[in-house]
Amino acid sequence: MAFFSIENIQLNGISAAVPKNLVSNYTLPGFEKEELEKLIKTIGIEHRRVATEDICASDLCIAAAEKLLNELKWDKSEIEVLFFVSQTPDYNLPGSSMHIQERLGLPKSCITFDINQGCAGYVYGLSLISAFLSSAKISKGLLLVGDTITRLISPKDNSLIPIFSDCGTATAVSYNTSAKKISFNISTEGKDYDAIIVPEGGARKPMDKVSYEDENFGNNVTRKGFHLNMKGLDVFNFSLKKVVPNVEELLNRANQNSENIDFFIFHQANMLILDSIEKKLNIDSSKVPSSLKDFGNTSGATIPLTILTNLVKEGKVINSKMVLSGFGVGLSLASAIVDFNDVITTELIEL
Repeated sequence: MAFFSIENIQLNGISAAVPKNLVSNYTLPGFEKEELEKLIKTIGIEHRRVATEDICASDLCIAAAEKLLNELKWDKSEIEVLFFVSQTPDYNLPGSSMHIQERLGLPKSCITFDINQGCAGYVYGLSLISAFLSSAKISKGLLLVGDTITRLISPKDNSLIPIFSDCGTATAVSYNTSAKKISFNISTEGKDYDAIIVPEGGARKPMDKVSYEDENFGNNVTRKGFHLNMKGLDVFNFSLKKVVPNVEELLNRANQNSENIDFFIFHQANMLILDSIEKKLNIDSSKVPSSLKDFGNTSGATIPLTILTNLVKEGKVINSKMVLSGFGVGLSLASAIVDFNDVITTELIEL
């Protein structure tokens, strides 16, 4: 695992946008009532947010960024770098970060990056933008993380439909010599890259006529070649075997312990995984908030969305020490210890 710390980085604000289109898991077709109730109890997801065809991940992230910048009263001309972390870009080419820069009205001098990352994407993105700002002493940057992952799921795949939702987030980051260091622990299990995969539509396997044909896998699962495919058992085993050692090593290497941490914000895969990780780490459940019930699994956006929907009090300012841990697609894993000091938040946006 790769442990490292980055100095002089301040998180200034967090915002998020979700589609206003609310879908209930209680109305899913293809399930008996008892079967459906058992599924919902296991995954912990009652409602999902599903983007309409005219909304992309970039739209959600831009809405979040506009509101956050307004709340912070940041001058857009001072933003020098933008990272967009997503698996659902507007186009295969060019990168979405470039037209996001234009749509947000950021200066031409703003450096833009597109990062293809999923479940661990928020922590990966935070490590990258932090390293960039710290090394180059750049004053202000924006980290946008979001997906319209439901676009990749077959409408006939009852193994995945109940789980995934759409969301876009924005995090404002700045260079601050008074800020406490952020410690990271990141690793990759590339041998299992195909545990979560869209097998067709890329350069390795372009789509053809067969790509549009349905393949029936039984148990109410039918997909085309360009739909998301997940080996659920492999992902479950990865989550249980790898996340706990990663977080424990992070705490040990950073000379911290779980008692010193106010909150553990894990990727919102499903409730069974969250409960299992919580028990293995022996963490009190009050320290492990979840956004699964009302928002489902929003891929890389789950960590900031969970922070925003659980920890924001009347003052809308967060002051807490947190462990952030994302894990999934890749298979990748990234955890961080972050001191949230006077971090501004906004109300959740609905598009």
